[in-house]
Amino acid sequence: MSEAVVAKRYADALFQLANEKNNVVKLISELEVVKEVFLNDKKMIDVLKHPRISNHDKMNIINGAFGQFDKDVINTLKILVERHRINIITSIVDHFVHLYNEANGVAAATVYSVRALSDEEKANLESSFKKQFNKQSVSIKNVVDPTLIGGMRIRVGNTIYDGSISGKLNRIKHNIVSASI
Repeated sequence: MSEAVVAKRYADALFQLANEKNNVVKLISELEVVKEVFLNDKKMIDVLKHPRISNHDKMNIINGAFGQFDKDVINTLKILVERHRINIITSIVDHFVHLYNEANGVAAATVYSVRALSDEEKANLESSFKKQFNKQSVSIKNVVDPTLIGGMRIRVGNTIYDGSISGKLNRIKHNIVSASI
């Protein structure tokens, strides 16, 4: 079974559990921290995957690192360690957030721009995309990318809107190359 399918199953189960306990928002914030730790601390993953370190010691590491988190988050991490699937934790978090967004009519957008967007610009983008995608709200994450030269590239789900100068130059280049063939 592929890791993506397994990650979705874990996320679905955790989401159902969180819905029953009415603490989805709390789990999202905790899972985002867990994801950040696993993305930035390669040693943590290496230790949790190491075959010579006992499961008991691995559980102690999880308790020490995430002991203040919700019991369901900790138990999920422990199950992943026991089943040698700790490498899918970031996929589980991403799918969990996706489930929350779908259930609450939230669209997640990543906006790439040459400079940080102002609050007013974010609000304008949010209102525009709320109408376009028929969502209750749009969560905007701004990523500064100076290679765009100017303009913006916006990603909502699997859809990319490229209004950047570098994107326009690439399209012009492609048109010239294909016309000369």
